[in-house]
Amino acid sequence: MTAGVDRHELRQIIAGLSEGVILVEPDQTIAYANEAALAMHGAGSLAELGPTVDEYRERFCLRYRNNVTPNHYPIERVVAGETFHDVVVEVRRTDRPEQDFVHSLRSLVATDRDGKPSCLALILKDVTDQFEAEDRFEATFNANPAPAIITRLSDLRHVKVNTGFLEMTGFTRDAVIGRSVYEIDVLAEARNRDLAVSRLKEGGTIPQMEACLRTPDGGSRFVIVAGQPIEMGDEPCMLFTFADLELRRKAEAALRQSEARFAKAFRMTPVPTVLARGKDARITGINEAFTRVFGLGEDRVLGRSLDEAHLWANDAQRLEIEAALDRHGYVLGAEVCLRREDGANLDCLVSAERIEIDDDSFLLLVMQDITDRKHSERELFDAIETVMADTSWFSRGLIEKLANLRRPDPGRTDAAVLNLTVRERQILNLICSGLDDAAIARKLDLSRNTVRNHGAALYRKIGVHKRSEAVVWGRENGFPLQSTGTK
Repeated sequence: MTAGVDRHELRQIIAGLSEGVILVEPDQTIAYANEAALAMHGAGSLAELGPTVDEYRERFCLRYRNNVTPNHYPIERVVAGETFHDVVVEVRRTDRPEQDFVHSLRSLVATDRDGKPSCLALILKDVTDQFEAEDRFEATFNANPAPAIITRLSDLRHVKVNTGFLEMTGFTRDAVIGRSVYEIDVLAEARNRDLAVSRLKEGGTIPQMEACLRTPDGGSRFVIVAGQPIEMGDEPCMLFTFADLELRRKAEAALRQSEARFAKAFRMTPVPTVLARGKDARITGINEAFTRVFGLGEDRVLGRSLDEAHLWANDAQRLEIEAALDRHGYVLGAEVCLRREDGANLDCLVSAERIEIDDDSFLLLVMQDITDRKHSERELFDAIETVMADTSWFSRGLIEKLANLRRPDPGRTDAAVLNLTVRERQILNLICSGLDDAAIARKLDLSRNTVRNHGAALYRKIGVHKRSEAVVWGRENGFPLQSTGTK
């Protein structure tokens, strides 16, 4: 059989192969390329591929992905009679820079009986999709903020590590890659280490478990670790992912400290204080001041609502407080009447606010007992009412002093003042000066009925019912005790 016939039959054999095959002559002539080889170069014919090795170099730019030999193309190494396999290169057409391929190559060098090369072939496999997928995985793996490391199962050595793991532990990439799981132990002090090691050796899934990584500075890092079997280039591996527990542990410690401070402040507050669940207002805690003022201990109120504990003397006030909390989330200084254990009523100022504890809603209520102050105020009102029955017995200065006892904020002016007419202001000024209706009528040259009508309108506008309350209200809102013109 002649060499020409042999070469013809060889071409027939390789023409239908799925692998690409390029036949090269010792003089660097490219003798033949099958359809698969042409397609892997984006070429339609042998002439487009290049009739010689030199022209092939001009038309295709090549970069090794492994086994780096930058000065020689694989096709040149075939001509030189070199045997190689699993060489991965990126191939790009110089006239179409947007079109590139990734080839996995091996050589075939056949010799005759005299040992001279008789057949030189470059065998190609298109691995573009595989490497594109690996590139996407690499980019995703490195960009993922969750710490991760990949370990080869054949020798249990780490082959990839992302930035998240390096930042969490403080290791450098070179200190991790190539080290074994025994040197950089990702399962150190794992809660179920025996199971994890067994699954690692079997190449099975490692469930989530707490572990403690040793850091290069001699410290440690508490984490949750899990392992998932994967393949990288047909190489079985284990992908370890981690969740950093340090921030959670610090947050939990800070929360415990905050709760301890809250509990201490709650317990030591001298004003009666109650903590209740937000959803049903059932009491979960009371302080010592609450027990001292209301006579109710924890055994009497915990688990009950304020209503069930029979604290409210007036249901309407309770409903008003609840409505205000629903609208605004807080109540400041609402005046209410609450009931002691012995049935006595206490005048109180209640402030309440919705708060969050352990992601649950609660109501914090503070109750200030003002019973004694209210008793003193009522006595003052009665005294003023008595003395106003006959103002001729008291001097102007004494009435001013009595009114000043009630004035909590001398600089405050009620909005109702702005709605008073000139005549109502005159009458209020004279009332505060101690004049009765007859004296006011003479002063302003009015009838007593007219003075009474203006007085009634005045009382409605400023929200009082008695002359003594009008005196106190006037003094609170800055009316001077001085004479006023008649008209």
